[in-house]
Amino acid sequence: MERFRKGMLALVLSLFAVLAACSNAGQSDSAKSGSADQNKVERDYGDSVGGTEEAKEKSASADGAKPTEGVSDRMVIKNAELHLRVKNFENAQKSFEAKAEKYGGYIVESSASRDGDEQMSGMMTVRVPAPHFESFLNEAEKDAAEVLDRSIRGEDVKEQYVDLDSRLKSKKAVEARLLEFMKGAAKTEDLLQISADLGEVQEEIEQITGKMKYLQNQSSLSTIKISLFERKIIAKATSPKELDTWARTKKQFISSTNFLLSVGSGLTVFFLGNLPILLFLAAVLLLIFLFFKKGIKRRGG
Repeated sequence: MERFRKGMLALVLSLFAVLAACSNAGQSDSAKSGSADQNKVERDYGDSVGGTEEAKEKSASADGAKPTEGVSDRMVIKNAELHLRVKNFENAQKSFEAKAEKYGGYIVESSASRDGDEQMSGMMTVRVPAPHFESFLNEAEKDAAEVLDRSIRGEDVKEQYVDLDSRLKSKKAVEARLLEFMKGAAKTEDLLQISADLGEVQEEIEQITGKMKYLQNQSSLSTIKISLFERKIIAKATSPKELDTWARTKKQFISSTNFLLSVGSGLTVFFLGNLPILLFLAAVLLLIFLFFKKGIKRRGG
């Protein structure tokens, strides 16, 4: 029984050790990358070029550098898309421009188009400070006649930013070490090789710095894309011809006269053309009438 307890205790301690190692692995990736870069520099130039004690101290302090300080716990990039139906397109555009300026934002892009005579539509891209993201959305929806669609996306990039910052510190430490090696280089070939490696490191520093600035910009200013649709009925303009009352009266009089003449001509053609048939029908009707009249008289007599 005592052996079983000891075995279980050893197993539990082993599990805790594995979990601790896994949690520390992710945090040490960037540090390992920086150490690897510096070790490579030491291997390439440490033997042939004498590094100064100051460079070694800088490298040691960079190895122990802490993650980014002064960065909030969250860096969230917020994006939204709104599809709105508005009563007046131009007024809505001006209103959104005023709201963006009110909250310290600006218009990135704006466009408008008209589909025939009835519908006007367009698109606006607005950037506002992240703290005013929800306020701007709510006010924009209130100004709309109808909210057709609303989409919001958020991405937390804090971990990515911290990783970039760690890589930047490591690359700067390598840059400082290469600069020190360059000062002590005695051979031309060593100087050329160090210059080439220094150029690569500085290019990587610029790329990392650019990515960090992009993340800072995207998280500090939220992007909102607004699609606007306006539907209204536009009265058709009256032409000058339609306003000439006398000309329209004469035209209507002639049309009415022609209609009456056409009706009279049609009736004349009908009666004269069908006169034999009409006379025959009249004779038949007359005989029928006389026959019934004679029968009535006999019954009365």
